[in-house]
Parts: sequence; C-alpha cells; structure tokens
Amino acid sequence: MKIALMMENSQAAKSPVVLKQLTDVANEKEHSVFCVGMSDEQDHHLTYIHLGIMASLLLNSKAVDFVVTGCGTGQGALLSLNLHPGVSCGYCIDPADAFLFAQINNGNALALPFAKGFGWGAELNVRYIFEKAFTGERGAGYPPERKEPQVRNAGILNQVKTSMLKGGCVETLRALDPELVKTAVTGERFQQCFFENCQDNAIEAYVREVLGQA
Repeated sequence: MKIALMMENSQAAKSPVVLKQLTDVANEKEHSVFCVGMSDEQDHHLTYIHLGIMASLLLNSKAVDFVVTGCGTGQGALLSLNLHPGVSCGYCIDPADAFLFAQINNGNALALPFAKGFGWGAELNVRYIFEKAFTGERGAGYPPERKEPQVRNAGILNQVKTSMLKGGCVETLRALDPELVKTAVTGERFQQCFFENCQDNAIEAYVREVLGQA
C-alpha cells in the first residue's frame, strides 16, 4: 500500500512527529509512505482546502492508496477531502475510530485533530491509530455478524456520492479557482509522488496543464 501524509500550515510543525510514527508502522507492514504536504512552517504553504485537491488527484489517479491528513480540529480537512469524488475520509481521534472506520466504512483517508489533545503521549496515540488503521482485512465488518449490511451500505454511500457529484476528478477540479489547484500541485514532494506513481493519463495531463507543462 502507498500512503500519503499531508499536513497543512497550522499543524506543519508536528509533521516530523506524525511522519515518524506513520513510517515506523508502515515499514513493519511493508507499506510505502510519501510526505506530500508541509514538512515544517517554512514549507510550501497549504491550507486544508488544498489538502482536498491533493487527495483527490492522488487517490483518483491511483498514485497512492490511502491518505493521512488533518488540521487543528480535523474537521476542515475532513470536509475538504469529502467534497471530492473518489475520496472517502473518516474522522479519527483514537485507535478505535481508525479500526472501526477501516472495518465498517472501508474508506481511503483519515483526518486527525492535531491541535486537540496533542500533548504528553501524543506520539503514542498517533502510532496506535496507524497500527489499527492498517491492520487486518479492510471492510471485514464489525461486529462480524454485521458484515453484510455494512459492506452493502458502504457501497451504496459511494454510489450516492458519485451520482450527486456528476463528474470525475478532473471535471470537478476544473470548476474551482485555478489558483487553488495550482497551489495544491506546486509542491516538489507532491509532484514527485504524483508523477512517479500516477496511473491515469487524463489526470496526469490535467496536472501538467495546470503547471504549464502541457
């Protein structure tokens, strides 16, 4: 599994702590981690609005399989990511949230509240969240006897979202302010992850167009 970590401006200082815990857990499970957001407060400036655009491009192009993100409360990142087609983001405060989201909702992104309760032992909570998020068969259901309706409802929810948005990744992003999209894709680490792993020619062509490389 390829996992992208993206941090926005208000919580960028915590990126090294979060990245270390995510990388440690990912290495144990033979997953790859890409830090595509801000690595510190002096890095390429991103807001949680940009995170949604980045997640849409990475997930819909299959450049990555999962996104870990957040903001101060986690709510802005959650709302931003869930605006986009092909992105199913859960809100995660503790390890139980991560486990239940993986088992019941089987989404492809998590938003964490990095300014709430991020004190003594915060790195342990983050590590345990990642351990539960990436352990076991995704979508297996919990409790097990509820697997069938849970899988069915998760699928229906994705169908409802697709029907309501009426367009794919590129069509949706073309409706936005072009400067928002350009800022989202200008980061060096984002571009490296995206261009090296993108599996969708149309999405790649769109990003190159935004960057003036077409």
